[in-house]
Amino acid sequence: MKKSKLWEAFISLSNVERRSFGRWVRSPFFNRQERAERLFDYLNACMEQRLTPEKEAAFEKLAPGQPFNDVQLRLAISELYKQLEHFMAYQEVFGQEDNHATALAAAYRKRGLERHFDKTIDTARQSRSRQAHRHAEHFSKAFELEYEQYQQKSAGKRTADLNIQSLSDLEDTAFIARKLRLTCIALSHQTVYQANYDLGLLDAVLELVRRKSLLDTPAIGLYYYGYYLMTQPEATENFTRFKQLLLSDAEQLPREERRNLYLIAINFCIKKVNALDVAYYREALDLYKFALENDLLMENKVLSPFAFNNIVAIALKVSETNWAQDFVERHAQFLEKKQRSATYHLNLARVEYVRHDFKKALLHLQEADYKDLINNLIAKTLQLKIFVESKDYDLAEAHLNALSGYIRRQRVMGYHRSNYGNMVRHTRALLNLPPGDDTERDALRKRIEAEEILTEKEWLLRILG
Repeated sequence: MKKSKLWEAFISLSNVERRSFGRWVRSPFFNRQERAERLFDYLNACMEQRLTPEKEAAFEKLAPGQPFNDVQLRLAISELYKQLEHFMAYQEVFGQEDNHATALAAAYRKRGLERHFDKTIDTARQSRSRQAHRHAEHFSKAFELEYEQYQQKSAGKRTADLNIQSLSDLEDTAFIARKLRLTCIALSHQTVYQANYDLGLLDAVLELVRRKSLLDTPAIGLYYYGYYLMTQPEATENFTRFKQLLLSDAEQLPREERRNLYLIAINFCIKKVNALDVAYYREALDLYKFALENDLLMENKVLSPFAFNNIVAIALKVSETNWAQDFVERHAQFLEKKQRSATYHLNLARVEYVRHDFKKALLHLQEADYKDLINNLIAKTLQLKIFVESKDYDLAEAHLNALSGYIRRQRVMGYHRSNYGNMVRHTRALLNLPPGDDTERDALRKRIEAEEILTEKEWLLRILG
């Protein structure tokens, strides 16, 4: 039974939900099958006692003293599963006040109870005006409520003051907000997975936003500028407008949307610094700090090692070395346990490297087993930089050979293969420069500067001199 859909859904319930479902199953309004109630009691007992449900024990609860009957058990499982699905759907629909008010207004309208209808609509509008979020779903729900008002008025032949313009505006706003949000999601996804999407009416939507001056609506303006950040990174004025909206009005959107918008802004900054626009290091760190303060970087109370590494790297770039160390010490606890030690020591090694305490940096690098591919590459790159800056060129050359072989063996793909492959190639060229050959040195500098994918570009140019 432990692999049944019923049990998998049952154990997903919180304690509060489980108690509510128990009351649901015992209510004759929802359930008239006693065996479904008995099966609930058995599964609930299994949860409380941390036992795995067994078919024979479940059937004994359904029909004490009777021989096991698999068909009867399956019927009971099917009945309880249907009840659980109805319960979960009910929670989703009527757990939100908006849905309840709209459904109630529809019920009153269909029964011709005009006074009740008007009161429900007024109460729902007042409740909506107090809501914190103004995202796409807010406008969509507002449309549904206003559509009930339209149906009520049009049925009474009161056509002079129909709310058609309001309906049209709400529908446009909801659609445009959803379309631009989905566009940003699609662009983010295709960057990682090399996918291509037909974005349909996007050009018309962008033109409509400009024509109707909808940019002051955060659910539209933020995604509008977010789209251009992702597609036209050279137009920095869009970042200024995006950031202003993000810091002033993003609270009008749910947490998950705000998190994604901050990631769009941060990724834009990272693209700019990769293009050697160093002013965006500070912009990126400020965005990271704000996102940390507002709990926008963690998912299920876990901070990704990717974000962790980025934050430390950027803080070190703007010489906030002590802040970086404090961040590592305070936030390592939020990393997944299996990655915690390696990420912690890796980033303390980076801090010590910036302080030019190469001995401490190497000791930290030796403290952890870097099973994560990217962490391993970062650690190996840091070791290489230490060997080069310590002028231990033989060790640096041997390390380059080992790193090149590691990249081939691990089948590092895509961006990372290009990035670390370019770093190895240019570092080897740097070490092999003939002494005093300024022509070759200048040629190497130009090749490094022209490289589009090379996170260690700044370091290579500094060593090159």
